[in-house]
Amino acid sequence: MKKSIVAALILAFTMSVVPAKADEGMWIPALISQRIGDMQAKGFKLSAEDIYSINQASLKDAVILFGSGCTGEVVSGEGLLFTNHHCGYSMIQSHSSVEHDYLRDGFWAMNRSQELPCRGLTVSFLERMEDVTSAVLKGVSDDMTESERNEVVNKNMNAIKKEVTSPGNGLKARVEPLYYGNQYFLFLYRDYRDIRFVGAPPSSIGKFGGDTDNWMWPRHTGDFSIFRIYADKDNNPADYSEDNVPYQPKKFFKISRAGVKEGDFTFIYGFPGSTQEYIVSEAARYIGEVSDPHGIALRTKRLDVMNKYMSESQAVRIQYSAKYARVSNAWKKWQGEALGIKRMKAVENKLAYEKKFGEWSRGTEFEGSADRIIALYKDFEKYDFARMYYNETAATIELPAFAARTLSLLSEPERVKGNARYFFKDYYLPIDKESFVLVMKSFDENMPEEFKPAFHKENMAAYGSVEAWAEDIFTNSIFADPERAASLTEADRDAILADPAYRFQKGYSEWMASDIQPEWLRYRSDINLAYRTFMRGRMAMGQDGDFYPDANLTLRVAYGHVKGYSPRDGVYYEPYSTLKGIMEKDNPEIFDYNIPQVLRDLYAAGDIPDTPVCFCATNHTTGGNSGSPVINADGNLVGINFDRVWEGTMSDIVFDPDYCRNIALDIRYLLFIVEKIGGATWLLDEMSFVDQAE
Repeated sequence: MKKSIVAALILAFTMSVVPAKADEGMWIPALISQRIGDMQAKGFKLSAEDIYSINQASLKDAVILFGSGCTGEVVSGEGLLFTNHHCGYSMIQSHSSVEHDYLRDGFWAMNRSQELPCRGLTVSFLERMEDVTSAVLKGVSDDMTESERNEVVNKNMNAIKKEVTSPGNGLKARVEPLYYGNQYFLFLYRDYRDIRFVGAPPSSIGKFGGDTDNWMWPRHTGDFSIFRIYADKDNNPADYSEDNVPYQPKKFFKISRAGVKEGDFTFIYGFPGSTQEYIVSEAARYIGEVSDPHGIALRTKRLDVMNKYMSESQAVRIQYSAKYARVSNAWKKWQGEALGIKRMKAVENKLAYEKKFGEWSRGTEFEGSADRIIALYKDFEKYDFARMYYNETAATIELPAFAARTLSLLSEPERVKGNARYFFKDYYLPIDKESFVLVMKSFDENMPEEFKPAFHKENMAAYGSVEAWAEDIFTNSIFADPERAASLTEADRDAILADPAYRFQKGYSEWMASDIQPEWLRYRSDINLAYRTFMRGRMAMGQDGDFYPDANLTLRVAYGHVKGYSPRDGVYYEPYSTLKGIMEKDNPEIFDYNIPQVLRDLYAAGDIPDTPVCFCATNHTTGGNSGSPVINADGNLVGINFDRVWEGTMSDIVFDPDYCRNIALDIRYLLFIVEKIGGATWLLDEMSFVDQAE
């Protein structure tokens, strides 16, 4: 297909407005004028220009990419921002110690001087986005191979980025493919590097329910943390300095205390990370029947080990809280996803669509494109399984990764020392050793024989068992000794190269780099090429309803309404939760449900039983939307997104309007905690409220 025809297809698609399929979709803000009619019909009261504008301040200017994978929102004219507790968790942990356990006790700065600098944390504002498809595809022709096409495309993308990021303008650019490379958008960001920790509730509020309640509804988690952006005196990004001043935003969210009710319009503005809405039947089958089940089994082993030791020691709990949360998050999500794929008959429905597509596409350039993807997947999955299994086994062992990192720093002794301090601050050898035994046994049992690296076979033969191998690494490695590891220099290079921990990391990583990753990438490239044709065919066929690009951690709008759901026969979940539910779950004997005494006392006083805590709605979200502002019909902040319901986690692959719900913290609970638990009323004084509570 000539590129002019490709552009015409994309234009025809993006300019068409079809009645929306329920509340599904993650929409490009720069093109939101194509959705604004449907948004307004569902209750939205603002204009497309209010959502996204490059000519005036708009809501996009109050939304930030927090770190490298969450969203946040600016809520004052002095750079104050909200995000989730779990998004700020690693920063809270980094400031915590046994003496000052901010994870357990919470933290509240009572003035600017008490705000804590967060090393390495950045937030990014989107300056603008622009369709650059024509410029990216300039010089691309049908007779090119995929590698030739990629060379031209990459050269064009680099030229575009260079043009908009001249030295000194403080901007960073990304050019991202949409619809498998049928469309390209430029995203221009401004990064701020001086971010300070302002406040967070104790984990018994911010992580209430822990991993038991994760992905579940009803939810009672006060999942928020508060930070502040600082800039130089000219409001420009700057490294940390005591001379920096609070950032003055172009726009910040005003806060509504009027609450929400079922049926209210809501929309979410954030950075969803990754979805696969247009994958073929074979890909959905592999995820639901192979990849997810194996990933769940491996992570269960690691979580059980961590939980055992964390329950025995406060120090270990602090060290491993963030690690446990990271491992657990996908573990539980995969469980709901696999069940959702089965319940929705996603594989069967995709097969039916592919049959219809095959009949429609006969005699066209799209003929056979779906079949080609399916055929490629059957070989690709062997390499994807090996890659996934490596990532969930050998790559998760902490000590070998530390050894490899140390080797790369030998020429800089101070960095070796700093790296060792950072590593051992959050390391507990018995967890690593016990996890090693469990996951490497699984590797030996479940990795197909033809894919097992020679290194693995040789060492299993030499040691005789995984247990003996673990004993050698964790007893004899120089990296198991904190003082020794911190003192290593170039003179120790040969000792490091012979070290059992380093040899373990090197053996498996080299196998991955030489035997698995190249083939994985080759198949992935061929599959993406086939998807590009298949996607164009789907657009031309025009029987899918609305199209929206898969999430790729770029700014999107998702809209819907507050709504409960029925997870199973005879059960209906209301879309709200209150403080009463927290008190019903409260249990001092269970860490995840042991709330602060002050909250019990406030409840016992009798005047706050119906304090709202969370609500759920039909907004289409995924990872990366954590911390996203939930906005009402007037454009004001009513909540902070932090999760999805377990029954709807397959929404990354297939959206079910009956089950897919996002979960949000009600902003009124955040305000209640800041005032009544934190006593940080000075923060409320700098926020702007548009109404009073009913």
